[in-house]
Amino acid sequence: MITADLHTHTSFSTDSSQPMEDAVLTMIGKGLKTVCFTEHMDMDYPGGEFLLDTTAYREMLFRLRNKYAGKLEILFGVELGLMDYLAPRLREYASGWDFDFIIGSSHLVDGIDPYEPDYFGKFGDKNGILRYFESILANIRAFDDFDVYGHLDYVVRYSKAKAYSPTDYAELIDEILKTLVSMGKGVELNTAGLKYGLGFAHPHPDILRRYKELGGEIITVGSDGHKSEHYAWDFDRASGILKQAGFEYYTIFRGRKPEMIRL
Repeated sequence: MITADLHTHTSFSTDSSQPMEDAVLTMIGKGLKTVCFTEHMDMDYPGGEFLLDTTAYREMLFRLRNKYAGKLEILFGVELGLMDYLAPRLREYASGWDFDFIIGSSHLVDGIDPYEPDYFGKFGDKNGILRYFESILANIRAFDDFDVYGHLDYVVRYSKAKAYSPTDYAELIDEILKTLVSMGKGVELNTAGLKYGLGFAHPHPDILRRYKELGGEIITVGSDGHKSEHYAWDFDRASGILKQAGFEYYTIFRGRKPEMIRL
C-alpha cells in the first residue's frame, strides 16, 4: 500500500472548500504517513481564479506540520499551471519559496480549460486532445523548474470521445516523454482518472510503460483530491498499476530532492 499522497488540495485552492486541518485528520485516519499539499497556482486563469495566497497557505501548513508531527509528515508543495509565455513569472515565483515539491500541470490551452464545454466545442474531440499535448511540449520547452508533470492526459477526463488511445498521438507523446526524461523530470500517477470513471489512472498505462521504456524512473502518486473522501483515492490499486508498467519504486520529494521508495 502506498502511504504518500503527493497531490492534494484544500480550501487554499479555488476549487476546494476542504479545511486543511480536517484534511490532515482524514489522511491520518486513512493510514497515510506522508502528504504533500499542492495548492493551485494558475497565473492568468480567466477571471483571476487560482491565484494562491502562498503566505497564508505556508503559515497554515507549517502550523499543522508542527501540531501533527509524529502522526503525519506534511510537505509543502504547489501545482503550477504552466503556459509557455508565463515561464519568467513562474521561474521567479518558484524560486521565491521553500517548496518540497512542485507539480507542473497544463490546465489551459489557448486560454480555455478542457473542463469547460467550450474547449471541445472549439477544437473537437481528437484535435482537442492533440492541442493539449502540443501545449505540454511547448510548456516544458519553456519552463523547467518543476519536479513532475501532473495528470499528463488530464484533457481526456472531459472529452466525449468514446475511445481514447495514446497510439493516436504516439509521436507527440514520445517527444513529451523524451523531453521530460532528458530534463530529469518525473511524471505522476494521478488516481483521479479512476475517480472520473475513465477506467485508468492518469496517464494511460501505455504512457506509463513508454515513460519507463525511455528511461524514466521518477514517478509520484497523487489522488488529486479536493475533499476528504477523495484523498488517497484507489491507492490500493496504485502499486499494481505501477508494477504492471515496469516500476519497482515510487518517489517522494523533500526539499525538491527525490527519494525512491520500493513498491
